[in-house]
Amino acid sequence: MQNLLYGLYSKVLERNLSKEDMPKHIGVMVDGNRRWAKVQGFEAAGQGHAAGAKKIIEFLSWCSDLGVKHVTLYLLSTDNLKGRTSQELTELVDIIVSMSEELADIGRWKLQMVGDKEALPTPALGRMAAVEKATNKNSGTHVNLAIAYGGRKEIADAMRDILRKHSKDGSTVDQLAEVMTPELIAEHLYTGGQPDPDLLIRTSGEQRLSGFLLWQSANSEFYFAEALWPDFRRVDFLRALRDFQGRHRRYGS
Repeated sequence: MQNLLYGLYSKVLERNLSKEDMPKHIGVMVDGNRRWAKVQGFEAAGQGHAAGAKKIIEFLSWCSDLGVKHVTLYLLSTDNLKGRTSQELTELVDIIVSMSEELADIGRWKLQMVGDKEALPTPALGRMAAVEKATNKNSGTHVNLAIAYGGRKEIADAMRDILRKHSKDGSTVDQLAEVMTPELIAEHLYTGGQPDPDLLIRTSGEQRLSGFLLWQSANSEFYFAEALWPDFRRVDFLRALRDFQGRHRRYGS
């Protein structure tokens, strides 16, 4: 009976959504894997990360079915690289890369790693490069996999790219200052050429950005879900979309 009611409620939620007002770009902070593992009685956090990886495949299918064109998933932050044991970090990176390869094998999405590529072990980086190459021509949802990602570093990297380019062109500091605009900086971000996220979702009840898409989220709507990421259901996603469509977006005004 519970499954029947859940299915009916899910259909009602989806039926009431407007296809025209669907977010073009959704960012997700996939939070709560470690806590989920602890609640389930697992000794190793890897069990939670593995469950979270399975949920990502499910979540991307929901996004594709609803016509969402861009998704950015916050999988591993630069702070995570410093705050975890070597063993847990190695296991987590392998789970993320293996999941990325599974997504590539499905062949439904265009996958792009966004983050500090130099921070990843060489074998993992090579595997991610193969994933990007294999999915580059896919026409489905464009999925950014934020790995070894930090919002401040992304902005710093964008500024470095701009400075290097204009230095090679022989531009002076004054000439660079004349052309330095928010639009120019946006072009050099990891997500350059993509629309900014309309909606940012964070699971596990936490209510902070944690450095995620700091530049791009200036006009984003935020939705905080109580569910831990492995427990995040389709109905939770539909509720987030309903909440988004019920808001009047002011774009900073």
